[in-house]
Amino acid sequence: MGACKRAAPPPPAPAPIATVVTDAAPAATHDEAPVVPKYRDTGAPAPAVEAVSGSGATYMVASESARATQVGRDILAAHGNAVDAAVATAFALAVVHPTAGNLGGGGFAVVRTAPGKAESLDFRETAPAAATATMYLDAKGNPTKDSLLGARASGVPGSVAGLWELHHKYGHLTWAEVVAPAVELARGGFAVDATLAEAISDRAVELLANPATGAIWVPNRIPVAVGKTVAIPDLAITLDRIAAQGPDGFYKGETAAAIVAEMTRGGGIITAADLAGYHAVWRAPLRFSYRGYSMVTMPPPSSGGIVLALTTGMFRNVDMATLPWHSAPHVHRLIETWRRAFAVRNEVLGDPAFVTSMPIARLMSTAYQDQLAATITDKASESKAIVPLAEGNHTTNLCVVDAQGMAVALTTTLNTSWGNGITVAGAGFLLNNEMDDFTAKPGSPNVFGLVQGVANKIEPGKRMLSSMSPTIVEDPQGNVFLLAGAGGGPRIITAVWQTISNVIDYGQTIAIAVASKRVHMQHLPDVTRIEEYAIDEATAKDLAARGEKLDWSNPPGAFAHVTAIVRTKSGWDGTSDPRGGGSAMGDAGK
Repeated sequence: MGACKRAAPPPPAPAPIATVVTDAAPAATHDEAPVVPKYRDTGAPAPAVEAVSGSGATYMVASESARATQVGRDILAAHGNAVDAAVATAFALAVVHPTAGNLGGGGFAVVRTAPGKAESLDFRETAPAAATATMYLDAKGNPTKDSLLGARASGVPGSVAGLWELHHKYGHLTWAEVVAPAVELARGGFAVDATLAEAISDRAVELLANPATGAIWVPNRIPVAVGKTVAIPDLAITLDRIAAQGPDGFYKGETAAAIVAEMTRGGGIITAADLAGYHAVWRAPLRFSYRGYSMVTMPPPSSGGIVLALTTGMFRNVDMATLPWHSAPHVHRLIETWRRAFAVRNEVLGDPAFVTSMPIARLMSTAYQDQLAATITDKASESKAIVPLAEGNHTTNLCVVDAQGMAVALTTTLNTSWGNGITVAGAGFLLNNEMDDFTAKPGSPNVFGLVQGVANKIEPGKRMLSSMSPTIVEDPQGNVFLLAGAGGGPRIITAVWQTISNVIDYGQTIAIAVASKRVHMQHLPDVTRIEEYAIDEATAKDLAARGEKLDWSNPPGAFAHVTAIVRTKSGWDGTSDPRGGGSAMGDAGK
């Protein structure tokens, strides 16, 4: 694999003229505008893109924020290990990447410690004790918006407990050392980059709905612009407590009291007992092979690992030489594979503590995967006819690898961008709206269009099903080869798969593999999203003739934001998706 060269940064854009936000109705969304397909030129290769990339001789960090990536790199330079760097980067993201980085959400991590040795950590949010299966249905039994908006949308946060547990088991530096950079960013302030400024401007009206959120990001009803410095003193105090007291500095004491007070003001249901009772869970990771490589990823309540395993299984016996990249046969095979894999995901999977009948061994078996693959023909299937068993976001990812071969892929989330928009008064951090990831009503879509079954119904203490897919790939000799993960709801899974396949099957550099145009299918709705310039016109016509329904509407975030690292002959190359922001940085020895 050739080294990915960092593109020269563009000259800084002039600061936009400050605009006072009004409460007028927002302009028409992209989905409402006439959609004109944008085809790539016939026979064109994967597009060359100025990806946000970096190289390193012995270590590498990639995240969706250049400032957070720098924090992780500094930790590695100070002789911290990959876990130290991952935890420090995650805390930094909680300050500088507020749309998804968080203290008030949750996530998953996969840690590879030695050849063939890995663990996965589940710090997904949980439903409060007062949650009920029908809490988001109106008097007529129809879903309301309460699972997305307001204090009732929040699950019990898991991020702080998860980062503590990860560091406690594998960290080298002290806890205070890895939290300190985030404290300084919150107290001293940081410059807002273009990606964050756009996110603030796009959601300014919603952010103003909560006084504490508006005061930070839309002061005086003016969205914070590129280059402006933002300091969050209340968040610095919260982080100081965490640095000094560990999880007790968040789940008990003053911070916990502030969360409960926020619940009381907004009609939420998280209690002091819910917070004090939260715990992260170590789980055996899923491991499966593809083309001689070993993939290590998350088990339920993440669905990502199962869908990736089903995808690799259904491609196991496919000769990729017969499927040129993004040709009609290639895209059709992707669509039909994901149509089946997501049908399994949406109907069968849930929190293993509550759904004890999940047939994981069967889903991971060659026999079952071959059985699914055998149902794929050269024509489109109807999603509603897919039977999962024969018996029958906003999210952000970071990747770190150190000089000793330890590797971490870690994904955290608030669910949708900015979570529920509520900043805990006096504590400075946003709360999640992860309760929407449960099945509010079987058969009704959530905000990502996922139509799920009763296995993912709301129950007290339950962890909602997730699509987060932090994944580590080892080569046939057992060495770390590739790390990948993404933010973007169910599009995470298909983006991670396409990144890995682009490298292994099509020989793309990691910068091209991440930046290459994508497609996405998730069983229901029964359409395939096509990113602009992903396919040529002849391919589109071929797919239509097969019966595939193509959607070119491309709403924001439709194709996820990937961060990834790959081994090269001279060290490491890392990339942060040009669809988002961020950077990748390694040591200067390369």
